[in-house]
Amino acid sequence: MLSLQRKKEFYQALLEKNTEFDGVFFVGVKTTSIFCRPTCPARKPKFENCEFYLTAQQTLLASFRPCRRCRPLSHPNYVPEIVRTLVEAVEKNPEKRWKEKDFKELSVDPSTARRQFKRRFGMTFVEYARARRMGIAMKEIRSGKPVIEAQLSSGYESSSGFRDAFSRIMGNAPSLTGERNILKVSWFDTRLGPMIIIAGEDGLYLLEFVDRKGLEREVERLRHKTKSAVIPGKTKHTLSIERELDLYFKGHLTDFRTTIKTMGTPFQEEVWKKLREIPHGQTRTYTEMASAIGKPLSIRAVANANGANQIAIVIPCHRVIRACGETGGYGGGSARKKWLINHEKQEVNDVESTKTCENSI
Repeated sequence: MLSLQRKKEFYQALLEKNTEFDGVFFVGVKTTSIFCRPTCPARKPKFENCEFYLTAQQTLLASFRPCRRCRPLSHPNYVPEIVRTLVEAVEKNPEKRWKEKDFKELSVDPSTARRQFKRRFGMTFVEYARARRMGIAMKEIRSGKPVIEAQLSSGYESSSGFRDAFSRIMGNAPSLTGERNILKVSWFDTRLGPMIIIAGEDGLYLLEFVDRKGLEREVERLRHKTKSAVIPGKTKHTLSIERELDLYFKGHLTDFRTTIKTMGTPFQEEVWKKLREIPHGQTRTYTEMASAIGKPLSIRAVANANGANQIAIVIPCHRVIRACGETGGYGGGSARKKWLINHEKQEVNDVESTKTCENSI
C-alpha cells in the first residue's frame, strides 16, 4: 500500500504531466471509474478522487477501465494494432471469458497476443481480460453498496447486464440468492495486493489474492460444495480475519484464531492440518511434509494439496519449499511467497533479538 507522501508525489506528477512517471504509476479516478497514465491531457481530478496503482493489473482489479484519451494500456508513442483490437473487444464485452475461437473470429494469433501484452504490461491478454472482468464484479463487493446501486454505477442501465457480470464471478444472479444458503464476500486491501474473503456465519471459507489464477473456478467449486449463494457482505468471521490480517502484515501476529471451514478430501485435510503445525518463521520441504503425514512417497500429492488450499496465509502453504531451497510454486505468485517467508522470518528474528537484549540487562 502506498504511503500518503508517495501518493502526493504521484499527484504532483499528474498535475505536471511529468513524462518521467510514465509507466511508474497509473491513476484511477473514482468519479469516472477511468484510469489514466500520468501524462493524460484530460482535466485533472481532485486529490481525494484519485487512487494510485503501480501496475495496470492492480488498476483493472480495482474496477477502473482504461481512458480512451491517453490509452494507458498502450505505449505512449505507438499502439500496436493487435493491442488496440483486443482492448476494444474487451471493452465491448468485459464479462466475456475468452476462448480459442474468439481469437480466430478477430484473426488474432493467441500466442502473439500473449507476447504483446506480456511485453508491454507485464501480464498476458488472458490475465488482462480476467482482471477487467473481475474488476467489474468486484466493484460492488469493494463498495459494499446494495446490488441495485452497484448495477447502476457499473454502467448497466438494465439489471440483466449486471447480473451476467456478477454471476460470471459468483455464479448466481443476485436476485436469486434469497432462496439458498448464504456466504458473504468482501474485499480487503493488503500490502501485497487486494484479497477476497468469503465467510459464512460458521467460519471463513476462502481467503485468496484477487489476481490468483483460477479464482473464479475456486469460487464456483465452493458454491457447489456448500450449495450456497455468494453475495456481498461481511460476517463476524470476516471482521475477525480482517483484524488478524492487519496485525499479521504489521508484524504483530503469529497465530490466527479465526474459525476456518475446509472441505477437502481426507488426504488434503491431513496435509492442511500439518501445514498449520509448521512454526511461524520456519519452512518445510515437500519431502518433509510427505514424511510428516506418514506417506513419504506422496510428495507430488502433497504439492497438489498445497495448491488446492483456499485459505491463504492462515493455512500457510507458503511455508513449504523445494528440497533445493527454491520457493517453488504458489497460487498468489512466487514473489508473494518469498515476501511472506521473509516477513515471518524477520518477525521471529526481531522477537529473538528483543529477548536477547532483555536477558543481557
